[in-house]
Amino acid sequence: MPAQALIIIDMINDFLNPAGSLYVGGTGRAIIPFVAAKMQEMRLQGALIVLLTDAHDPNDPEFSRFPPHAVQNTWGAELIGEIKAVPSDVRVTKKQLSGMLNTDLEKILQRQQINEVHLVGVCTSICIMETARDLDLRGYRVVVYRDGVADFDPGDHEWALKRMARLFGVQVV
Repeated sequence: MPAQALIIIDMINDFLNPAGSLYVGGTGRAIIPFVAAKMQEMRLQGALIVLLTDAHDPNDPEFSRFPPHAVQNTWGAELIGEIKAVPSDVRVTKKQLSGMLNTDLEKILQRQQINEVHLVGVCTSICIMETARDLDLRGYRVVVYRDGVADFDPGDHEWALKRMARLFGVQVV
């Protein structure tokens, strides 16, 4: 059986709480039960659980493209209450769209001898797709759960799922 990890991407207040600065909307809220259940299921299977979240500097250049969001050490950058971390979970913060860029994520996956990565979270056409691409480029088998990802725009969501499957060999289930 492959060594597996579940990477939960950006399940934070600024994206999933209606008071958040970059709220995804109802489609984001709709995936929360699936993500919480998948987290529990994979934990019971012995998978590595990685909580990958934005944590931007107050003057991050990304804020020229998106409203300020997920500023490190603020409420907006915190996990939503429905996603319950346990001590064995690994926390990784990112400042870029892909969780593989300028983080310890790759070292963590290598140290745990992970070869299959499952992705859930937001946003399908942004951080999910960029992280999936970078995982694929590094030789990981990638699974994305259709019921566990959401986007601001339904069309972008569907396009991203098709693109990940076609270009990166992602298994969309």
